[in-house]
Amino acid sequence: MGFLSFMYPWGILLQALAIVHFIRRRPETIWLYVIFFLGPPGALIYIAIEVIPDLGLLRQSFDAFGRRKRISHLEAVVLQNPSAGNFEELGDLYLEEQKYARARECYDKAISPRTNHPDPIYRRGVAAIHLSDFAAAVLDLEHVTSRDAKYDSHRAIALLAHAYANTGRTGQADALFRQATELSTLSETYFNFATFLAAQRRPEEARQWAQAILAKKPMMPRYLQRRERPWFRKATALLKSLPKLG
Repeated sequence: MGFLSFMYPWGILLQALAIVHFIRRRPETIWLYVIFFLGPPGALIYIAIEVIPDLGLLRQSFDAFGRRKRISHLEAVVLQNPSAGNFEELGDLYLEEQKYARARECYDKAISPRTNHPDPIYRRGVAAIHLSDFAAAVLDLEHVTSRDAKYDSHRAIALLAHAYANTGRTGQADALFRQATELSTLSETYFNFATFLAAQRRPEEARQWAQAILAKKPMMPRYLQRRERPWFRKATALLKSLPKLG
């Protein structure tokens, strides 16, 4: 009892911290049992293995603060010097902040004086996808991939396939997805292909590509598993939504 009395109320706080982290980060379900049934020692184990390594992700918060400061600076700069380079950098920052409409506006201004430069055109296409403007994304991504099919380590053709899929060009989408998955192992590409196949009522093929995302997990170092965790969750949810095998 002496140890338990020493742990109270810190043990409860440790468990609460562990549960909050679990809800936000969604690691393996087994950890929930460890936290509840082993009590404070289980929470300590969870914190040591899952929470402390995640502290490295706090760097993203500091990066976000620096980005917003840089955005404020550039917004003032472009009023005095509306150069293509300044607008492109501002667009990149807004894209990282997931402010896709504003990013696209900036890319429009960066592209107008230099239409042959692929970088802002590609990223404008990415912003258009996030805005569900797939027709516009097709135009930008076709422009980029016609000049460099390997652009962004083959992600450009994978995103073009995704845009085709969402504009009813299913034959072109299927062909490009297959080309992309031969050249790239991005979970984003696998998931978009699986979603396309599910929409085409090809559940067995969709299941194979969703499972391919999850199959990568055991071979990944833990830091990559953390980065890929959203895709693991999406793949798992997609698998649950597919018709069960007879």
